[in-house]
Amino acid sequence: MSKQHLEQAQAATQTQQQSSLQVAVAKLVELPVTELAERVRAEMLDNAALEENDGDDAYREQEDAAGSAPDGDDDYEADGAGPAADATGDLLADYLTADDVPDYLQARAEADDGRRGLEAADGLSFFEALRQQAGEHHLSERQGELVEYLIGSLDDDGFLRKPLETIADELSFSRGIDAAVYELEEALRVLQQFEPRGIGARDLKECLRLQLTDPERQTPYTRLALAVVDRYFKDFADHHWDLVKQRLNIDDDTFEHVRRTLQHLNPRPAAAYEAGAAETAPTVVPDFYVTLDSDGTPRVTLNGGDVPELHVSRAFRESIEQYADAKGTLTRSQKDAYVYARKKVEAAKSFLNLLDRRRATLLTVMQAIAEMQQDFFKADDDETLLRPMTLREVAERAGVDISTASRVTSSKYVQTVYGTYPLKFFFSQLFTGTDGEELSARQIKARLRELIAAEDKKHPLADEALAALLKQEGFPVARRTVAKYRDAAGLPPARLRKE
Repeated sequence: MSKQHLEQAQAATQTQQQSSLQVAVAKLVELPVTELAERVRAEMLDNAALEENDGDDAYREQEDAAGSAPDGDDDYEADGAGPAADATGDLLADYLTADDVPDYLQARAEADDGRRGLEAADGLSFFEALRQQAGEHHLSERQGELVEYLIGSLDDDGFLRKPLETIADELSFSRGIDAAVYELEEALRVLQQFEPRGIGARDLKECLRLQLTDPERQTPYTRLALAVVDRYFKDFADHHWDLVKQRLNIDDDTFEHVRRTLQHLNPRPAAAYEAGAAETAPTVVPDFYVTLDSDGTPRVTLNGGDVPELHVSRAFRESIEQYADAKGTLTRSQKDAYVYARKKVEAAKSFLNLLDRRRATLLTVMQAIAEMQQDFFKADDDETLLRPMTLREVAERAGVDISTASRVTSSKYVQTVYGTYPLKFFFSQLFTGTDGEELSARQIKARLRELIAAEDKKHPLADEALAALLKQEGFPVARRTVAKYRDAAGLPPARLRKE
């Protein structure tokens, strides 16, 4: 019989997971200035250690001096309430998932009846918003056609119910495109990266899995929640929580976090657009201002709006200092008061840090856009001067992740001397002209409007004729592209333009 023995070996593995700080910053970055003001005021109500500035800038300069723990408080580590606990992890956990948010945010989230996801903006429908996102990716003409057809094949919930084999047959019959199933699989993977996460799923299980594998939404409980979807989906779908907990073999507190993580996933990714389509579009409030310096360089500033300027309460800081001076002579009630004050101060400092990071991120991304589109800003907002630009290019120039650039540009506006524009306005597809020059879809649309405006209204130009004229001028677009751009510009077909 061979002897048993133990061996110890080392193996290097590399994993990537966003920190709680990154997730918290991402959630603030995506808020436009109007919603940020509401978020800040709600935080003030929840945390008494946050106060609105009254002109005394010395408050912010002294924040780092507060919050030192007195000696002899190690006994508070066990329940996670003491100063020796990881303050950043505990406090930022409020912003990781909906299950950990304060009560005032939890109530608001539950009132939304599960309608989470990308908010409808600028009056765009769900399908228009997806097509707009497709234009922000580096897609070949063939990939673009496949992704666009998949978008058109989604149902009202954002699911792709048709088998890819059926879609391949439809493309062959209706579009004359011979697409292999593997090509549609690749196009579908592109579509499934769009916001809101979960669109393009073929069933509920895949929809939830897409949301749980989103790098922007990783939490300490995501891995367990993903295990539930992968292995115990039937028990989860039937709400057999006791069985799920038993199979996971975890404690009650961890299971509660996992359960709430699962319950806050969005089973209908397109639902947010149903509500948004019926609402009146809100008044546009710019998040940025772009002006020109004396030398013509675009200058970007952030609109503070009605967002209150905050500082950490002096009374809370002084209380912490007093307790810290007392060191080990504190009574139990005094220690409890110290712990409460210190957690509130640390939470306030963390939130102020998040606001600073949000401000820096927004300015960096908008500055990158202004630099790449400076010809537009210098020339009285002439949209024909907009260069082709994608999210990836902006992200690389700003030194941020592409998902961060997407959050910054979503539902935000910039005001110039000549008008106010959504940030999505500056992104367009790339075409290569007949002379090899790079052209943007914006230039083609502008020229199309000019051709239609100058046509003989008794003999208006058909889409085929418009495509031919554009091709002669170096704009290589197909008839169906002309029709799409004409519809997007609100211009009727030739038979309806005839006078």
